[in-house]
Amino acid sequence: MDRLTAPARLMIVSDLDHTMVDHHDAENISILRFNALWEAHYRHDSLLVFSTGRSPTLYKQLRKEKPMLTPDITIMSVGTEITYGNKMVPDDGWVEVLNQKWDRKIVTEEASKFSELKLQSETEQRLHKVSFYVDKDKAQAVTKALSEILEKHGLDVKIIYSGGMDLDILPQGAGKGQALAYLHKKLKTAGKLPNNTLVCGDSGNDAELFSIPDVYGVMVNNAQEELLQWYSENAKNNPKIVHAAERCAAGIIQAIGHFNLGPSTSPRDTIDFSDDEMGHIDPSNAAVKFFLFYERWRRAEIENSEVFLASMKADFDQAGILVHPSGFELSLHDAVNEFRSHYGDKQGKPFRVWVDRVLSTKIDSDTWLVKFYKWELSGDKQQGSLNTTIVNIKKAKANYLHVHQTWVEGYAGEDQSSWLF
Repeated sequence: MDRLTAPARLMIVSDLDHTMVDHHDAENISILRFNALWEAHYRHDSLLVFSTGRSPTLYKQLRKEKPMLTPDITIMSVGTEITYGNKMVPDDGWVEVLNQKWDRKIVTEEASKFSELKLQSETEQRLHKVSFYVDKDKAQAVTKALSEILEKHGLDVKIIYSGGMDLDILPQGAGKGQALAYLHKKLKTAGKLPNNTLVCGDSGNDAELFSIPDVYGVMVNNAQEELLQWYSENAKNNPKIVHAAERCAAGIIQAIGHFNLGPSTSPRDTIDFSDDEMGHIDPSNAAVKFFLFYERWRRAEIENSEVFLASMKADFDQAGILVHPSGFELSLHDAVNEFRSHYGDKQGKPFRVWVDRVLSTKIDSDTWLVKFYKWELSGDKQQGSLNTTIVNIKKAKANYLHVHQTWVEGYAGEDQSSWLF
């Protein structure tokens, strides 16, 4: 959050399961389209927030399974935990807010007296969240009775039922909506309240997000009945909330365009590998497009053309060096020659490539230092590297002078020989 010196152009606050992440999309096309759009057009001046019911343990597990970007802020455990950046630094001020009129021991003891409630796994029990499973037809009666009992104990709690099975007990001040309101207040105090905020969800525990003043909202096409019912009862006349025609991340992209919040065409939808496109003047956009070319070349989804390779070679300085993650060095032109022989080696295979955290810094009038994480997903195996590049841009033409790659710890992968760029 501190990387921005001015208010974010756009803050996207999105649920994960069945909103940003489509578990029915085996090729992950929807989220990959969003990833390319975000890194090409928004990362440098906007904020990405993931707001999930998942605990930190299950959130980290999802990141290993799906091609997810790194958010600036993560709200977890149904709005009871707020962390910042890749290192997930906790917000101590939020902890203090939630400690008011909350006693986890009493909550656990009283809830255990209800036979209808089945305790969720230990990873889902958090400092300010106690979670159960309960049948849909029993949820309302249990919620009412338990609320009355805890109120008699002097506790101020909130009970959220979502997904047709999950029952979470939280401090009254917790929840996805309150966590977002807290962040808005914090950003406003710092003079950095986002120009626009778009909230995105699919289930009952996302409803609070849509209640925050002055936000835009998108219920993805596959939104559950409980959220649609909330919308019908509370917000059907609100022009700032839309029910998307597309599922999951594709619905988020659709909402960006619907509300005119910024570019809404993903590079994955319009990619053109002509000289002008490969040499796009914006270094972030150029990084995204280059690795889309890389993916499609190896999947044989573009023509095996010497014209493409000649254009690619022209983008690399003749004296430029590539430092492979293994430490091996070769000229950038030799790397392009090696690249030629790998055409179609991933054809028909579940192979995808995306970049994350693309940040560009101008180091003189024509030269940029560009850092980003490049990821390859092959089947269920992920490989990742941190890339540092120096690129010279003149007259809308990119010329890469140096590329240095290092493996992301724990993500070197088994098939290191297939790593080209």
